[in-house]
Amino acid sequence: MRRKFVLLCALAVASRAEIPEEEDVLVLKKSNFDEALQAHPNLMVEFYAPWCGHCKALAPEYAKAAGMLKADSSDIRLAKVDATEETELAQEFGVRGYPTIKFFKGGEKQSPKEYSAGRQADDIVSWLKKRTGPPASMLTELTQAESLIADSEVTVIGFFKNVESDGAKAFLKAAEAVDDIPFGITSEDAIFSKFEVSKDGVVLFKKFDEGQNTFDGEVSKENLLSFIKANQLPLVIEFTEQTAPKIFGGDIKSHILMFVPKADSDFQDKLGQFKKAAEGFKGKILFIYIDSDLDDNQRILEFFGLKKDECPAIRLITLEDEMTKYKPDTEEITAENIISFCTRFIEGKLKPHLMSQDIPEDWDKNPVKVLVGKNFEDIVFNPTKNVFVEFYAPWCGHCKQLAPIWDKLGEKYKDSDSIIVAKMDSTANEVEAVKVHSFPTLKFFPAGDDRKVIDYNGERTLEGFTKFLESGGTDGDLDDQQEDDDESDGEGHDEL
Repeated sequence: MRRKFVLLCALAVASRAEIPEEEDVLVLKKSNFDEALQAHPNLMVEFYAPWCGHCKALAPEYAKAAGMLKADSSDIRLAKVDATEETELAQEFGVRGYPTIKFFKGGEKQSPKEYSAGRQADDIVSWLKKRTGPPASMLTELTQAESLIADSEVTVIGFFKNVESDGAKAFLKAAEAVDDIPFGITSEDAIFSKFEVSKDGVVLFKKFDEGQNTFDGEVSKENLLSFIKANQLPLVIEFTEQTAPKIFGGDIKSHILMFVPKADSDFQDKLGQFKKAAEGFKGKILFIYIDSDLDDNQRILEFFGLKKDECPAIRLITLEDEMTKYKPDTEEITAENIISFCTRFIEGKLKPHLMSQDIPEDWDKNPVKVLVGKNFEDIVFNPTKNVFVEFYAPWCGHCKQLAPIWDKLGEKYKDSDSIIVAKMDSTANEVEAVKVHSFPTLKFFPAGDDRKVIDYNGERTLEGFTKFLESGGTDGDLDDQQEDDDESDGEGHDEL
């Protein structure tokens, strides 16, 4: 009986296949996913596509993070799933883009935490340690403090003689609210002395700009978070695949962008002028420079209506509520000009910059009329016309699929006295009345003086469009349906 029991145990162990690894990253499939969750209660999983450029850029940093954790004998493991092969797993966890990264804690499959911090190894490790350990490491030895600072780009340390004080408690609450920066707390005299701290306080250590910042206000969670927000990023940051999550995921939603070829002989001079201007807007405007020569950045230039030969150039954008762009009066890059431009923005004295192409001579030659920023209002808000407009991007695959159907719709109504079918390239033209976030966006402007706008969210078929127009914009208008809900009607959008 005992032999039988031992044999069954041995067979059970043998049947549990070892989970394969690639560069310290577990390779998961549907067949071993549950087993991995049970074996590793703190598990981060990347759902990727082999052809995805963002996934390829992340791969070495993800592997580096996995190796760092393994070297520390951490119980946190990193894993990956090829979502194009493991479609059931991807569907189960709501994967709609690549890479999608989720953190599973305690072996539970339900409600994993979405990862949205930076995509460098240090960012990943720091985020995971914050999710699995105390909000701040207790530093009792000087070497612990020095290692914490050395291991990360940014570190925050609270110096409190009494770690049970109200200030220390407020510090820990702030630490809980920040995912991507390691925090430490100490009451040790030797650590106070080493960093020349004479009284309770908070210091942010960083490997750029001035090296560290000392908090000098009333210690509260809100004040500390504001202090960290203002100092955790460089005065000027380059836009790259790695920095993009920090740029877009941060609390500062007003960004000034300098488009400049890094290979230019005067690049350092322009960067110096840009950095000098940034000093007065810390915590208010994020200063970002973009290498305008890189092919990967051409879509960004296009979004701002810029070409390579028009750079260097400065633009400002706000990401709150609706994206609004601003253009300076002069493209001469000097600290004085940039400071003046930013000051007028802060004071609300700038008008948004709306791009427009020139009106084509043959804009109304074909059944589908061509709109640009300069003729948009005259055509669309003509009170005697019902105007149906496609806002498209030339590179958008969904727009290309729609094009022949939209042409047929224009042909059908080319002789109508009351209906106009039109299109506008929204990468080169902008209008104040319409904010476009994805392509194609379809909007109906019914006749009348009230400038009403109706979103079209129905089927993208000739029959669907015809039904919608013949009903005056009521049949097929699905206001209760989310505009980007790709799966509900089989249609798709390309994000801006």
